Amino acid sequence: MPPFAQALLARGLSPRVGLVLVVLAQCLGTSLWFSPAGASGGLMARWQLQSADFAWLLASTQLGFIAGTFLLAWTGVADRWRASRLFGLSCGLGAVANAALVWPDLSFAQAWWIRAGVGLCLAGIYPLGMKLVVQWVGGRPALALAWLVAMLTGGTAMPHALRAYGVVWPWEHVLWGASLLALVGGALVAAAGDGPFMVSNSNSNSNATAKGRPSNTVPMKMRWRALKERPALRASAFGYFGHMWELYAFWSVVPYLVSALWTASPPGSLWWVPGVIAAGAFGCLVGGYAARRWGSATVAFVALVGSASVCAIYPWIPTDWLSVRLALLVLWGVLVVADSPQFSALSSQAAPPELMGQALVVQNGFGFLISVVSILVLGSWISTWGDRALWLLLPGPLLGLWAMRPLFQRADALGA
Repeated sequence: MPPFAQALLARGLSPRVGLVLVVLAQCLGTSLWFSPAGASGGLMARWQLQSADFAWLLASTQLGFIAGTFLLAWTGVADRWRASRLFGLSCGLGAVANAALVWPDLSFAQAWWIRAGVGLCLAGIYPLGMKLVVQWVGGRPALALAWLVAMLTGGTAMPHALRAYGVVWPWEHVLWGASLLALVGGALVAAAGDGPFMVSNSNSNSNATAKGRPSNTVPMKMRWRALKERPALRASAFGYFGHMWELYAFWSVVPYLVSALWTASPPGSLWWVPGVIAAGAFGCLVGGYAARRWGSATVAFVALVGSASVCAIYPWIPTDWLSVRLALLVLWGVLVVADSPQFSALSSQAAPPELMGQALVVQNGFGFLISVVSILVLGSWISTWGDRALWLLLPGPLLGLWAMRPLFQRADALGA
């Protein structure tokens, strides 16, 4: 976007408008994540793939994202460069890589590496979008981050909703559309900028920061030490890791759990899959508003307890209790992601302001790495154990609850 257009928009941007632009840009940018699911039929037919083979194509995005977060953390780029510049650049490169899947004579191996490159770019979109939200709202980001994760949850449910509705688009159009949306998202963030609460690493480097050049000259060892020496940051990060063991593995088996409720799929039964996943968006928003009254740690604690309880109870429910099982699945969908924005809010507040970007990308990277392991573990056993395999998810929220103890001890100490 031309500088004069950015300056014109910046003069009239209130924090609320800037926040809306960032949240919308995050939704548009992360459309790159789900585009292969919307084009699964065409891609599988193109390379004659089975479901297991296509799962590896989806996994390549996750692995690329994990590699991208570790790269950003190791180099310190997440805090060395302006978040809006990095977000916009990632949207542009990710859009080009995603559209490259339609290239003629592309092999499956080449497509796998291209999708890994898209995941690499997503590492500059999702965690940096969280950082931008904090830079626009300041010290109480729980509700704003709840809106951000709610949009991501809705995007996760979208391919399932399109499949339930019976929408069939040419698979090339799906990929091109996602790339176009990502470009629009990058332009929105370029217009919004970094927000009024952006923290420079030092006053002497403010000019370099304004021009988009590296400003964080803190050595890597000192950056890691500054993060490790914060008990509240460790507590929220490990709570998040426990939550991530459960979240994506649960989402991955929702189609199986829904289909297992009927011997023959009646009309409308496919809508329960996007309904259960999209219920998490409602949980994020309720948790965001509740956090303004009771705090992010309390909301995350309640959500973890609730999701662990449903996980423990669900396999015991008789299979002919259809209504009860459906109600529990929806409740699980609400609770399983409601704590995600609260853990991000806790980490953003506990991290040193000049290292907030690094803290968020590290937390996201390890969290998604854990989710890949849990998806593979649950997917390997659910066909053999049935619903009882869901108990493999229980250690995640339970260990997350144990890890959160310092957050409440700190709150008690502050109250005293």
